[in-house]
Parts: sequence; C-alpha cells; structure tokens
Amino acid sequence: MEETLFSKIIARKIPAKIAYEDDQYIAIHDIQPAAPVHLLIITKKVIPSLNDMAPDDAKLVGGMFLIARQLMSGMGHTDYRTVFNCGPGAQQSVFHLHLHVLAGREFQWPPG
Repeated sequence: MEETLFSKIIARKIPAKIAYEDDQYIAIHDIQPAAPVHLLIITKKVIPSLNDMAPDDAKLVGGMFLIARQLMSGMGHTDYRTVFNCGPGAQQSVFHLHLHVLAGREFQWPPG
C-alpha cells in the first residue's frame, strides 16, 4: 500500500501541528482550516475510508469521537461539528481514515 500523507505525518516525515497523540491516534490542526478550530483525528491504523472498515474497527473508530470530545472540552467548546468524508465524491482527498472536528463559528444546515 502506498504511504499516505497522514502516514508520513505519523512517521514524522512531514511536520504537523499536533494537538494529541497516543498509540492509536494522532490529532493535528488542519493546514486549510474551514473554521477557527479545525482538527483532524487520524487513526494510526491505515483504513482508507469508512467503506474499508472491518467490524473489528468499530471500537477504534468510535474512539475518535471520544478524542474529539476531550479536545473540544479542553479548548472550551461544547458546540462543534464532526465530519467524515467518504470517497472522492464527498471530497475525501487523503485515503487514510480521519475525522474532521470543527468549532469556533456558527454552522449552517444542510452543509454544502
């Protein structure tokens, strides 16, 4: 499998502003933020997209939301948006599972 941008960040081959890291996840600040706070929570296990999840990945993916809650709470945010983009038609550009966490502005519904 080809190394992804996020795999390179995890391996410290590419710099990133890290907000959180443990043995299963890394959270970084998005370099093209769509809100005043825009974090990406990335699994260290390479799963290309939600379509590639196995049943055994459910706990790993669920843990991404717990990290989102922890990070947003630590930043003083109780209102925030979480987004998975799945596939090119949904604007997924890096095929390594990651959760967008956005805060710091009012959001509209439906999203674009």
